[in-house]
Amino acid sequence: MADTRAPALRRGAAGAGTLQRWSLRVVALAGWRRYGLAALLGALAAAALPPVDLTPVLLVSFGGLVWLADGNRNGRAAFALGWWFGVGFFVAGLYWIGVALTVDWAQFWWLFPIAEIAIPAGLAIFTGLALWLSDLACRVFRLSGTGRVCALAVSWAAFEYLRGHVFTGFPWNLIGYAWSGGFPGSTAMLQVASAVGIYGLSFLTVLIAALPARLGAPSGARATPAAAAVALIVALAGFGAWRLADHPRADLPGVTLRLVQPSIPMTLFNDPNALAADFQRLLGLTRAPGFDKISAVVWAESMGPPFLHRDAAARAALAQAAPPHGIIIAGTLRSDPPPAPMVHYWNSLAVVNHAGQILATYDKHHLVPFGEYVPLRGILPINKITPGTVDFSAGPGPRTIDLPNLPPVSPLICYEAIFPELVAQPDTRPQWLLNITDDAWYGFTSGPFQHFAIARLRAVEQGLPLVRDGNNGISAVVDPLGRVVARLGLDDVGVLDAPLPKALSPTLYARFGDAGYFILLFVGMVAAAGITAIERRPRRR
Repeated sequence: MADTRAPALRRGAAGAGTLQRWSLRVVALAGWRRYGLAALLGALAAAALPPVDLTPVLLVSFGGLVWLADGNRNGRAAFALGWWFGVGFFVAGLYWIGVALTVDWAQFWWLFPIAEIAIPAGLAIFTGLALWLSDLACRVFRLSGTGRVCALAVSWAAFEYLRGHVFTGFPWNLIGYAWSGGFPGSTAMLQVASAVGIYGLSFLTVLIAALPARLGAPSGARATPAAAAVALIVALAGFGAWRLADHPRADLPGVTLRLVQPSIPMTLFNDPNALAADFQRLLGLTRAPGFDKISAVVWAESMGPPFLHRDAAARAALAQAAPPHGIIIAGTLRSDPPPAPMVHYWNSLAVVNHAGQILATYDKHHLVPFGEYVPLRGILPINKITPGTVDFSAGPGPRTIDLPNLPPVSPLICYEAIFPELVAQPDTRPQWLLNITDDAWYGFTSGPFQHFAIARLRAVEQGLPLVRDGNNGISAVVDPLGRVVARLGLDDVGVLDAPLPKALSPTLYARFGDAGYFILLFVGMVAAAGITAIERRPRRR
C-alpha cells in the first residue's frame, strides 16, 4: 500500500500542514524505527489504564498506529506492526505478573523472563492479528482512510473478545478499561457498558481515539472524522450523565457491611509460624468498635481457617468474627467432606454464623493457570505458584447464594471478576456481587489498581452493587452505576463499614449479554463500507 502511494505523498508534502508532515514522516518509517515507534505507542497506551489514568494519550497511541498502518506494504508488515504495538502495551501494562514470582524467588526465578517477556509477546499475537485483519479488509474492499479507521476499531475489538475467551481467556487490559479509572468524567462514559459491555466499550474507545488521525490525512486534513469523534464522546457522556442523574444512590435500610483489610504480606501469610498471629490480627480488626451493629463481616480470599467442614475448632474460631445477629463471609480452603479422604481441594468461600454453622459455600470455578493448577501437568514438570503440590479443583460455575437477612449474592473469587459473562448465575439473578481477592502477590504495582477497575465495571454491566474485599486492597463498595461508595486504599490496614446499595433492574447487558457488542461490530463494518463510498465519490468544485 505504501509503495503505490509514496510518490503522491512526497509531491504533496511541500504544501502540507503540520499534522500532514508528521503523518508523512511516520508513514515513511521503516525497519527498527517503524517497529520501535509502534512499541513506544503501545506502552503509551498502557498509561491510559489505572493507576495512571491518562485516557487522552489514546489519541496519540491510536492516531500514531493509524499513520503507521498507512505504511503497511503487505499483510506480514501489518501483523508485525500490530505485534510490536502489543508488545509495548502488554509489557508496560502487565509487568506486575512477574512480581508474584518474587514471593518464592528461589523456586520460580527462572519463570521471571517468561512472565515479563514471553507472556506479553504471546498476547501481542492478538494485536498483530487485529492489524493483519484490518489491513486485509482495507485491501480487499479498497477502504478509504476513514473506512480503514472503522476497520481497525472492528478488528481490535474482535480480537480483544477472542483474547478474552480462548485458552481459558485473559480479558485483562482491555482498552475500554481506560474509562474505569480516575480520569474526570469517566464514570459517565462507563454507563454505555450497561448496554454493550466492556467489549463494546473497547470498540467505541478505539474508534474515538483513532478518528482524529484523519486530521493528518496526506491528501488533506479531514475534519469530519474528528468532529464525529467529538460528537460520539458528547453523546456517550450525555447518556451517562442522564443515567447517573436518573438513578440517585439508594441503600438497603438496616444493612451495614464490614470489610476487613489486614494487609498481611505474602511472605508472612505463607509462613506456618505466623498463622496464629495473622488470625489474631484479623480478629482484632473485625471486633473493632461498632461490631455489634454490623450485618455481615467480609474477610478476603484465603483469610479464614482452612478445612472448616472437617474442623470444629476452626469453625468455632471463625465464628468469633461473626456479628451477634449476623454472618461472616470468608475465603477458605475446602476439601472433600468427611469421611471421604482429602483428595480434591477447592479455593472456596464460606458463610458462617455466630454459632459456628456453615450456612453456604462457594467454590471458585475459573482457576488461574499455573497459579492454581498446572495445565498439561503430566508433561510440564513444574509446581503451581501457590503453596502446595496438588492442583485445585474447579467449582461448578457461577452461583447465587441466599443469605440470612441479606439479599442473595453472587460470589467471585480473585480474577473471576474479569470475565463479564461469568459473574452471575443466568437463571437466578443475585442482588449484589461479592469479590474477595488477595492482590498482595503483586505488591504496590498497577495490578491491584487494574483489578479493582475491572471489577468496578462488572457493577455497571449488571446493574448490581459490587462489594470487594482484598487482603491488601483495594477494598471498596461500588453502587450499580460504578460510583464508589466507600474505599480503603492499597496497603491500608483497617476496616471499612459501609451500607449495601440497592440493585437496579437488569440492564440490557444483563439481559442479552454481548449482543450489543456484536451489533456494534456490524455497524462498524457497514460504516466502513458506507464512508468509503462517500469519500471515494468525486468532489464537486
